[in-house]
This record gives sequence, C-alpha cells and structure tokens, in this order.
Amino acid sequence: MRFILIDRIRELYPDESITAVKSLARSEEYLDDHFPGLPVMPGVLTLEAIVQTSAWLIRHSEDFAHSVIVLKKAGNVRYRRIVAPGQTLTITADIFRHGQQETTLRVRGSINGQSAVTGRMVLRRYNLADIDPRLREKDEQAVERQREQFALLRGPEAVVGRTEDLPTVRRIAA
Repeated sequence: MRFILIDRIRELYPDESITAVKSLARSEEYLDDHFPGLPVMPGVLTLEAIVQTSAWLIRHSEDFAHSVIVLKKAGNVRYRRIVAPGQTLTITADIFRHGQQETTLRVRGSINGQSAVTGRMVLRRYNLADIDPRLREKDEQAVERQREQFALLRGPEAVVGRTEDLPTVRRIAA
C-alpha cells in the first residue's frame, strides 16, 4: 500500500472489531479537484479508508500471516453524508465471518456520531508465494513494512485487547 488513508487506530479487538479515524485536512491534494468550490472526500477514497481499516484488523488478528489483503466485494454500501475538510471520519469494522481465505465484515463510518457510510465487504487474503514460491522474500518484506506501519498507526494510546478483558462487550447482532 503506497498511501494510508487512516490517521490512527483507536481500538482493536483481534478476531472481532477495529475502530480507526481519518481527519480530513483541506491540504489533501485530491480535494482541489473533488469538487472545486465544495471540497469533499470522494466516496471511493472513503471506501478505501474502510478497506484499509478492515485489513489492519485481519492482519493483526492473524499475526500478519498474509502479505496481500484485497477487496473482493463491497455490498449494500450506503453513503449518508459527505466528509468535508475539518471533519473526522470514525471507521468501525466488525468481523461477521472469517474463513480460510476470505473475511466478511460489517463496516460503518460516522462523523460526530452521525452515520456517514455503512456496508458489508468481503476481503480476500493471500501470499505472493502461494502463486510463485520464488516470491517468498517479497512477502516477508511486505509483512515487515506492514508491521512498521501498524506500530505507527496504533500508537501508544490505542486500546488493543480482547473483549472478554472489558467490563462490557459491544457486539453486533448476527
């Protein structure tokens, strides 16, 4: 991943959920073109921020077992409000189903507690060496870079743990 569209991971419960934030600054280059006179975060970049957040949950849950995590399907995506400069998008992803190669998540983004986007997505994960064993070193390099990025995004103030360690548990009904 060449660019990161989230600023900080606030909470992460392996195999369960993650919450991250993206504060939209007016200085972000793409805002000059989308839309002139009314800058807003493009919906596709909002979706990418959600995919990136979800991928961090999967990586951490599996101890960075896969070098590649890609969006396979985005369904029932509903945009409810725009994300404008000066606003902070809070992104939450909850694992609904975790299979051998794919993870289904329920995702949502909110601004000041008000829904901005909701949906469901399927992410697929694999290693390059699964396709060509000669690429094992590339997998190792990618995972090392991801671990470094994760440490920066998580920061020291993030809540990282399991929900059974908490006095109350937040769950989404199946």
